[in-house]
Amino acid sequence: MFKRFLISLACGIAGYVVGAFGGGYLVSVLTPNTHDPSLEAAMTGAFAIGPVVGLIALIVGFVRSGPRAPRSNDVR
Repeated sequence: MFKRFLISLACGIAGYVVGAFGGGYLVSVLTPNTHDPSLEAAMTGAFAIGPVVGLIALIVGFVRSGPRAPRSNDVR
């Protein structure tokens, strides 16, 4: 169970980093804001897109690192 927790935590952290930088980049490219686009990109990436992607990655990592169901064609 501890291994599963660590794997899901690592996936969540990696997802946050990817979401923060990727979201910041997308916002900086796509924003029509001319006042302060770099601040908007940084804040949106760090506080909106990053946490959402991190949470999704944490859940996916938790589910994917669970016990495997035996296949019907496994030979023992």
